[in-house]
Amino acid sequence: MMFYVSEIQTEAPSQFQTELQKLVYETLGKLRIPFERVDTEEAITMEDCAAIDENLKMHMVKTLFLCNRQRTQHYLFITVGDKPFCSKAFSSALGVARVSFAPAEEMERMLGTKIGAATVFSSLLDGENKVRIVFDKEVLSEEWYGCSDGTTTGYMKLRTEDILRRFLPDTGHFAEVIEV
Repeated sequence: MMFYVSEIQTEAPSQFQTELQKLVYETLGKLRIPFERVDTEEAITMEDCAAIDENLKMHMVKTLFLCNRQRTQHYLFITVGDKPFCSKAFSSALGVARVSFAPAEEMERMLGTKIGAATVFSSLLDGENKVRIVFDKEVLSEEWYGCSDGTTTGYMKLRTEDILRRFLPDTGHFAEVIEV
């Protein structure tokens, strides 16, 4: 069975599934950041993202929500989609204690998303900068940035430069860049 991916669209959806999704499109509009997007059936795995990548002609990033053992430090780690995650390499590159995946309920509370929808756009909900935004250096070499719009059925393509230089500064966050 084929994975459903809609035609490419360049405007916000007519109805929003979440507050975060609404905020994403409002912010992109306010900042005049162009995007292409597709609607899909629920995509959770990187394999699901292959059809989205093909349609939008880019590579989806992998976005992981991590925390330390005490759950007092949180990280949104953005890496290339096909790279396996190594906790030791991540922790070593940042000079922090070993990290693991944050619990799903913490992700929903702090990022406004469920598993499979982690996105850099969640920084819109992190007004107190409790989550460190960490990019794998490899992501920055890509012209296009592919990610979720805060749902597991909406994916978009934007310029990587627009995420780093326009979107993140508007949220009060900055990207930490590591090599892993």
